[in-house]
This record gives sequence, C-alpha cells and structure tokens, in this order.
Amino acid sequence: MYSLVEKRRWFYTFSLSIIIAGLVIMVYSAVTRGQAFRLSIDFEGGSIYELRFTEAGATEDGIRTVFAERGDENTIIQQLGNAEDYRWSVRAGFHDEAQKNQIIDQLNQLAPLDRSNSRDEVVSPTVGQEVSQAAFFAVIVASVVVTGFIVLAFRQVPDSVRYGVCAIIAMIHDVLIVAAVQSLLGLLFNWEVDALFLTAVLMVVGFSVQDTIVLFDRIRENVPKHLGEPYETIVNRSILETIHRSLTTQICVFFVMIAILLFGGASIEQFVFVLFIGLLTGSYSSIFVAVPLLVSWQKGEFPFTFARQRGSAAPAEA
Repeated sequence: MYSLVEKRRWFYTFSLSIIIAGLVIMVYSAVTRGQAFRLSIDFEGGSIYELRFTEAGATEDGIRTVFAERGDENTIIQQLGNAEDYRWSVRAGFHDEAQKNQIIDQLNQLAPLDRSNSRDEVVSPTVGQEVSQAAFFAVIVASVVVTGFIVLAFRQVPDSVRYGVCAIIAMIHDVLIVAAVQSLLGLLFNWEVDALFLTAVLMVVGFSVQDTIVLFDRIRENVPKHLGEPYETIVNRSILETIHRSLTTQICVFFVMIAILLFGGASIEQFVFVLFIGLLTGSYSSIFVAVPLLVSWQKGEFPFTFARQRGSAAPAEA
C-alpha cells in the first residue's frame, strides 16, 4: 500500500516554502507601498456613484477615462441591471463637491444623465475598519467553534484535541496562501482587497475545515477497526479510502469555477479567482498538511510533544 504520510516532510517543506515566499511578498508590498495589500474603497473610504443614463453612449472605458482624468486610476465600475437600463455603479476616491460636479458634467457629455435617478455618497474609512474587525473576529470565532466541535465529535478517539489543532493549522495555512496570492496580484495587476475578498476568505475557511473533517472522520472510524496497527498505517489507509471521493467533488467545483472565471465578467473575476486558489490550497492542505500533522504529532516529531509522546504513543495506538 502506497504511503502518502511517509512523504510528509516533503509536504511540509513545500508548504513552508510557499508561505515564506508569500510573507516576503507581503513585506515587500508593505515596504514599497506602505500596505501589504491594496485596499479598496470598502476599507479606505471614498465616493460611490450610482449613475442612470437616459440613452446609450456611456461605456465602461468612457466612464473610466473620466475618473482617470481626476487621478482615480483604479476606479471600480460595474454595470447594473440590463444593458438597456443604462445604469452604472462607480467606486472612486474622495471627491469634494466641486470635483463631483465636474465629474457629473463630463459624464453627462458621454450620454445624458437622469439626475433624479442618479446619486453619489461618501463612504467613511470607519466602515471599512468595522468590516475588517468583524471578519477577523469571525475567523477567530470559527476557529474556536471548529476546535470545540472536533474535540466533541472525536471524543472517543485518543487525544481528540490534536484533531482540532491540526484542522486549525491547515486552515491558517490556506488563509496565508490566499493572502500571499492577493498581495502578489496587488503588485502585478493592482487588484484590491474589498468586501468580496473577505467573503472569499471566509468561504475558504469553511471549505478547508469541512474537507479536513471528512478525512478525520474516516480516521476515527478506522482506529477501532484496526486495533494493533501502527497509527501511521491507519491514517494512510484512511486517506486512500477517501481521496477519490474528495478529489471528485473538488474537481467538479473547480470546473464550475473555471467556467465562471472565464465567462462571469470582470466584476466578479477577482472574487472567483481568489476563491479558486483558496479551494485548491484547501484541498491540498486537508490531505497533505492536516492529516500528516496528526502522524507527526503521534510520533513525537514536534519538539513540544516529544517527551509526552514517548510515554503515550502505545496507548494511543491501542
């Protein structure tokens, strides 16, 4: 029987290499741009325009040019409703009343504006800070809840706490890689962190934990069935028994996401791509990080567990 967990040190090295490279990218971005990520209006604040034209003539490129003349090179522009509605949403930097009036006049030259159905408003940076704090606490609460759930669900398995800890480590692994990719794309393509990015991260957290629990559950089932076998053998058998089902489900999801990425439009391109990367690394971490960590912990390969494991390995395998 082929043993995946025997190659666990290679998996650890590969993951650490990517994470370290990602941290270097984020540090470089912070040094050169003052921020590890390019932040959108959702976090830095700015102006939001909802435009309603009365006839055709206004295009995304035309609207972007108007705002670019005001120094807004990374304006987020989305078409709302059907094409014949002539409705657009624009997110840009802060503009005073004089600048807003000049922008509206220029937009009106592209196509007549329905002033009564168009509006603009200012988003405070405080709102972005509140969103960031809420997302951070959501991840922390999710980690605590997941750990408690796994400990409770796996209470019949020896040392059930380690299952929860390994699942959280795999989750952090996925979040760090997603963050590194976002930082790199910010440097290369000026992609910005917005509310959709936080949504993608929270979805990645949920997927990562769910996929890890599927593998852990098979280990829980196999431990009493194969009493006397080395823990490493039981874990490897559990991976081989579930990997085909796990990969089949994930590949189907990947195909759907690739289709959305190719044909879904620019407005959700960043969200779908980040989510795709997160699901990809979540699939990897469940098999090649979370489960091997259980074996390393059981065999006392971590310095902080070595002394304890020498005395408790035999009972745990029994």
